[in-house]
Amino acid sequence: MNKLLVIAFSFGYLALLFGVAYAAERRSAARKSLVANPYVYALSMAVYCTAWAYYGSVGRAAHQGLSFVGIYLGPGLLAPAWWLVLRKIIRVCRQQRLTSIADFISARYGKSASLGALVTAVCVLGVVPYIALQIKAIASSFVILTGGSQGAGASGAALFAAGTLAVFTMLFGVRSVEATERHEGVVLAVALESLVKLLAFLLLGGFVTFGLFGGFADVFDQAAAVPALRQLFTLKATGTSGAEWLTLLVLSMSAVLLLPRQFQVAVVENVDENHLRKAMWLFPLYLLVINVFVLPVAFGGMLKLGGRGFDADTFVLALPLATGHSWLALLTYLGGLSAASSMIIVETIALSVMMSNHLLMPLLVRVPAARPEGQRRWFAYLGRVALTSRRLAVALVLALAYGYYAGVGRQLPLVNTGLVSFAAVAQFLPAVLGGLYWKGGTRRGATLGLLAGFGVWFFTLVVPTLVGPGHLPVSMLSDGVGGLAWLRPGALFGLEGLDYLSHGLFWSWFFNIGLYVGLSLAWPPTALELRQADVFVDVFRRRSLAEEIAGWQGRTPLPDVRALLLGFLGKKRTNQALRAFAERFPDALPASENTNQSFTHSATQPLPTADPRLLTYAEKLLAGTLGPASARMVLASVAGAEQISYDSVVGILKESQQLLEANRQLQKQSRQLQRLTDELRQAYDQLQVLDMQKDEFLYTVTHELRTPLTSIRALAEILADNPDLEVEERQHFQHTIGREAERLTRLISLVLDLEKFESGQASLERTPLVVAEVVQDAAEAVGQLARERGSELRVEVPPGLPLLPADRDRLMQVLINLLSNAIKAAVPGRPGRIAVLAWPAADALLLCVEDNGKGIALAEQHQIFDKFFQARNQNMRKPEGSGLGLAITKKIVELHQGRIWVESTPEQGARFFVELPLAVPVRATAPFSTSFQL
Repeated sequence: MNKLLVIAFSFGYLALLFGVAYAAERRSAARKSLVANPYVYALSMAVYCTAWAYYGSVGRAAHQGLSFVGIYLGPGLLAPAWWLVLRKIIRVCRQQRLTSIADFISARYGKSASLGALVTAVCVLGVVPYIALQIKAIASSFVILTGGSQGAGASGAALFAAGTLAVFTMLFGVRSVEATERHEGVVLAVALESLVKLLAFLLLGGFVTFGLFGGFADVFDQAAAVPALRQLFTLKATGTSGAEWLTLLVLSMSAVLLLPRQFQVAVVENVDENHLRKAMWLFPLYLLVINVFVLPVAFGGMLKLGGRGFDADTFVLALPLATGHSWLALLTYLGGLSAASSMIIVETIALSVMMSNHLLMPLLVRVPAARPEGQRRWFAYLGRVALTSRRLAVALVLALAYGYYAGVGRQLPLVNTGLVSFAAVAQFLPAVLGGLYWKGGTRRGATLGLLAGFGVWFFTLVVPTLVGPGHLPVSMLSDGVGGLAWLRPGALFGLEGLDYLSHGLFWSWFFNIGLYVGLSLAWPPTALELRQADVFVDVFRRRSLAEEIAGWQGRTPLPDVRALLLGFLGKKRTNQALRAFAERFPDALPASENTNQSFTHSATQPLPTADPRLLTYAEKLLAGTLGPASARMVLASVAGAEQISYDSVVGILKESQQLLEANRQLQKQSRQLQRLTDELRQAYDQLQVLDMQKDEFLYTVTHELRTPLTSIRALAEILADNPDLEVEERQHFQHTIGREAERLTRLISLVLDLEKFESGQASLERTPLVVAEVVQDAAEAVGQLARERGSELRVEVPPGLPLLPADRDRLMQVLINLLSNAIKAAVPGRPGRIAVLAWPAADALLLCVEDNGKGIALAEQHQIFDKFFQARNQNMRKPEGSGLGLAITKKIVELHQGRIWVESTPEQGARFFVELPLAVPVRATAPFSTSFQL
């Protein structure tokens, strides 16, 4: 294809991106955002699909079959957990004004400048090869499309692409010094590129699958007929082990969270946390759709172009070119350009901010020679340096990436380079997850763990790529460093049998996690680390600014704080910030500052000092520009905060040791006294309850006993005073006296039984019982009462139930009590229906007595098993019975180590359940309980 035509289309496409980005920026300035919707957010996250996904997935599929799926399955599996993990990261970054993964880790561990610099260095060293991969993809695709050579032509195309993307990134990605300012132009351009690369790849896949072949079935049938391709259908046949598959999943899960570009679009550019809800399913769907045609394209390339010297990474372009479809090849090229350029733009933005905030700014703050005369001039100087350094960092990152491509990257497959970068950023995972969910993590543990993990990563995964002519000797791989076999990069410490990626990840995480956890446990965190740990772990607990005062207790002139903010934020942004602060804390600023007036003072009138809340607020504002570590350092230089020496701290602690010990003992005694007081209060309350229960019990028992006694006495007097009564009437009175005497005897027996149960004197005579027989006997015992009341009684006990070890008489008593209550609960004028059911349940047997009677109110269901419960409800009509039946029933069930409960709705009947164990419990007597005797 004509080179000028390809260049014109490339320029036209980049011009389109410039136009889209410019329009988005104009709309944003007019407060009419084009990116504040979840679809743009989800599409911007598709920057995960780089040239690696566009070209490299086909190359990997052509050689290793389905193993490429793991790179995309991992993020899809992690997506449902974003609401728990990614939302928490977004909330932390928004509250703390963090703008990069380096900001996040350094802020969590005491706002450590050294840790932020280390994270930045790891990102640059780990991700620059990944950027070089994108430059290689652009250059190679240009050369293939134009039919040029892979030498000077590829280098020229790579240099041109790097320079053009550097200009675009500087114009739309590094506009102001405030890094928290959202890059709406870049985000919309990236979302558009996500659509372009998806559409282009789908068109290519459709052409290969349905144009060159007869559909999916035809592609796979022809591939299955070739032995070399048939083995690509399964992971086992391609040699992909379970360890390698798991490693791909873990690395891809880490990458979608921790790669600088993913952190930029998913966290920093997030407008609304709720956009995650849609991205949680839309992003995995995007990954699924863009990979539908990967295998057909790979198989099509092997079938149509196999043996013709084509690299599998180039099948995406080579197939349409080889079949004479130049315009489809050009569209495919634009899709690849979209995949590579979007990654480069976002990645360089993120790296430039990290390099400025964590490498350059801490150095300028700490080196006095770098400061111009005059504090306010120094603040303005720092602001200009921050912006300029970020633009230079963009150029530096792309220059390093181009240098890596020119020196090493040309010979490496796309996928291999990407996976090595994934393993690099995976070293952040212990510190990030530990920082989010464990308050014990410390700066020392995170720093040394990350250093060790990165060192092992470099030795096991990067060093092997540097072996070759003009580089490291080949003997290093076979014999180890210095001839030491246990220092072989592919078999560290003698561990063999793992693929290179699983081996490198295992050892790097082994040392990383081990040192992080071990050192964090060995050395306690500092006060600042504890405060930051509380902010990160408990981020969803709303915190006020007053709660977050970070120890700014010095006397800091207010004009100096204002000048510092002016130097970095500008006059307009500073005034807006101070007005917002004054509205929230009216007492924290003088009236002149609230109205943006200048400060006036005389020699006898000192400058007003800044409130500690304002210093904390200013620190957060500066963190969005300089990063948390540099912001704290700059503000400390203004506040004049000095560190207390270790010797001074030790002296203070020694002097106060005795006081602390005495205070500790006093607190211990106070807690013991409080515990004893609580125990006495509980005992007193229990005695009060028992006394009330005793009075109530005595009153109820005497009332119940008096009723039959009064009846007997009255009838006896009638018989004595009227000796001439007729025989029939005399017999009626005698029968009534006998019935009342039986009632009196029954009541006394119930009271005695209850007392036995409560005092622990009752015992059981367990024998294996046939439950059906016991239930039938109980039903016959109350059958006459049921017939008199017009109630229907049915028994539904299935045959074959296991034998129940129980006391037959006591069990009969339980059933008769429940059945009698059910019969008496019938609603007048409505036929009563009572049923007894039984069924096995695990290691127990369940009995159920249900009725269609009055039912029991929910508020009373926990009281019906109390003694004389009915007697306490004086506002209710007094029901039949003594009120002791259910109390005794509950005691009998508990004596069998079982339980009883009720389920009921008023006017809809009740169901009493009894659960009895099928195995004989170790303890066969009722447990001791507090009781009283008559």
